[in-house]
Amino acid sequence: MTSRPEDQIAVTPSDETPGAKGNQRKVFVRTYGCQMNVYDSERMTDVLAPEGFETTEDLEDADLVILNTCHIREKAAEKVYSELGRIRKVKEERAKSGKDMMVGVAGCVAQAEGEEISRRAPIVDMVVGPQSYHQLPSLLEKARQGKKVVETEFDIDAKFDHLSERVEKPALKRAPSAFLTVQEGCDKFCTFCVVPYTRGAEVSRSVQQIVEEAERMAAAGVREVTLLGQNVNAYHGEAADGSTWGLGRLLRRLADIDGLDRLRYTTSHPRDMDDDLIAAHAELKSLMPYLHLPVQSGSDKILKAMNRRHTRDDYFRLLDRIRAAAPDLALSGDFIVGFPGETDQDFEDTMDLIRRVEYGSAFSFKYSQRPGTPGATMEDQVPEDVKSARLAELQALVSAQQKAFNASRLGMVCDVLLEKTGRNPGQLVGKSPWLQPVQLDAPESLIGTIQAVEIVDIGSNSLFGRLNAGQDTTDTAGAAAALESQAG
Repeated sequence: MTSRPEDQIAVTPSDETPGAKGNQRKVFVRTYGCQMNVYDSERMTDVLAPEGFETTEDLEDADLVILNTCHIREKAAEKVYSELGRIRKVKEERAKSGKDMMVGVAGCVAQAEGEEISRRAPIVDMVVGPQSYHQLPSLLEKARQGKKVVETEFDIDAKFDHLSERVEKPALKRAPSAFLTVQEGCDKFCTFCVVPYTRGAEVSRSVQQIVEEAERMAAAGVREVTLLGQNVNAYHGEAADGSTWGLGRLLRRLADIDGLDRLRYTTSHPRDMDDDLIAAHAELKSLMPYLHLPVQSGSDKILKAMNRRHTRDDYFRLLDRIRAAAPDLALSGDFIVGFPGETDQDFEDTMDLIRRVEYGSAFSFKYSQRPGTPGATMEDQVPEDVKSARLAELQALVSAQQKAFNASRLGMVCDVLLEKTGRNPGQLVGKSPWLQPVQLDAPESLIGTIQAVEIVDIGSNSLFGRLNAGQDTTDTAGAAAALESQAG
């Protein structure tokens, strides 16, 4: 499962110039959920650009609307149907002025619901699973002919081949930080999770495909790439010589790309953190000291019921090895409270694990039943009020740990990748090595550079800094030099 599956609604611009095929049309893409969906939405707009589509942030102005959905959160499908109700009214208003609007539902809800979406929401012209969006142009043509399109086949290899072939010309300027999918699907079958059913089995892109896309990103101004996968450290891609590479070796290859100064990856499973990947954290300066490694529960009984196939002690021993390789690493995790059968003692075991680990951040959720998963039919479902109380207690502990970690950065000089303008005039927002937002006063000309920043204050979720005194702000290597000087 990809980290941070909160509903993040984003309109995703393409990084390519729309083609001249037909009249210029506009597409509105609304993205829900995880980082992989953000990546998929960007690729959808790439696929549609040669068909004459440009992106719009105005739903009422769109000739094509695509909802790229996530099935992780509770009542995900109902939220989609509610949004489709709003879109129906917009479509009807456009029709009064003679304007057509086509509607597509993509992503994991599309995969899970299939024909049901077309039945419940007749305004939907296309239902497209997450492994089929590369077929959007041909599916769109079928829909224009009046055919109801439901495409939910698991043809992930064809999608990966298509991604590697898209757009050979250099991309236009892109944001300093970007996502890059390297692996999809999951073979773990945790009893709470729908991912194996909506994304399919674990499949990895080839090394060449990934390297070529990363090189295009770097040429377009991307300084930091986050490798994505539902189970990213299970990566097993084929190299040009026919050998199989793991994630550690792939990271070492990407670290050699000029201009690509920062690497991250998410989401990992504890069972797939091998020695080579751990060693990469010690060896690669470009691999950021941040790791999202979900454990879900601190109770061995619940871990077994979840089919996690590791124990709490396995997790502790693994963290000892990782922290020995990267002592300054910030750890993030996922927690589910109120899984069926969870007792007060089981919950206390989770709280004890959190106290011992000391997380820099974490994401926590109440267990919710997912149709088709084993957990949904388990006995001893935990009452909602108990789950709510436990979640509040857990989040208070995690919040205190996050504040303590942020406070430990006070007075430090660290590299910050400056990514965008802030809310206030003259303010920029960047990202620390530990994935914390950093706000500081700096000229817009520094967007896309990495600067040495002194952390001078701590907010509830952000750090506040100032450019390190005496730094040459035209030198993007200045931050590294300042840090070396500080260490000396």
